[in-house]
Amino acid sequence: MNASQIDNYPGFPDGISGFELASLMQQQATKYGLQTTTTEVKSIKRGHTYNIITTDDNFEAEAVIIAAGSEYQKLGVPGEEKLLGRGVSYCATCDGFLFQGMDVAVIGGGDTAITDAMELSQHANKVYIIHRRDQFRAGQILQQQALAQPKIQPILDTVVDEVTGDSKVSGLKLRNVKTGETTNLEVSGAFVAIGIVPNSKCFADIVELDETGLIKTNELMATSAPGVFAAGDIRKNSPRQVSSAVGDGATTALSAFKYLREAS
Repeated sequence: MNASQIDNYPGFPDGISGFELASLMQQQATKYGLQTTTTEVKSIKRGHTYNIITTDDNFEAEAVIIAAGSEYQKLGVPGEEKLLGRGVSYCATCDGFLFQGMDVAVIGGGDTAITDAMELSQHANKVYIIHRRDQFRAGQILQQQALAQPKIQPILDTVVDEVTGDSKVSGLKLRNVKTGETTNLEVSGAFVAIGIVPNSKCFADIVELDETGLIKTNELMATSAPGVFAAGDIRKNSPRQVSSAVGDGATTALSAFKYLREAS
């Protein structure tokens, strides 16, 4: 594994780096006339058309597709960035199969963390769920299902102070928030599940967001603003998988084309 390796996208049995996959997609689209500009979008203003304000220039458009993605919330502890892709992961569905028969830890206490632990229990030898509070925030039924699994062991009132390892994860330095006691937990994988941060702030004035900042869409990927569509991790209820984001892209393109045709 490496930090940008994608191992679960169809057609690449040996995996492919995210950068390479994106470059190949861009080359293919450019071949058929796509024009690209690398810049930062600051905001979108609505008028007769949409005015996209960037750090370099402004652009006018009758339809807009937002595919700005989301970022995983980081622990912000030593070793996390260094060992990203070498045992540190933010996606149990993507990487869980790589830890067959190993001991792993999930950091978090919400629905995603508990669901990740259940997913990992299908592959790993042991799954620790580390949560800073004295009880999980996940739904009660979900908790009961997870804690009934003999492979899953909760570690409550505890935070991770460091991810340890040289070329790959070998353990976690833990600290009990009530007693201050520190311990070392030997694991081969650390799955961080403490939330995501959508890159949607600059779109908040034009489309409706949910309480976490994700863009609300319907089944056609249409947002609350006419002619504005959203695809991938930035939209609510996204599975946060490359393949599903590609599917969203196809849907938004067809929806935008239909919108433009009907508006003309």
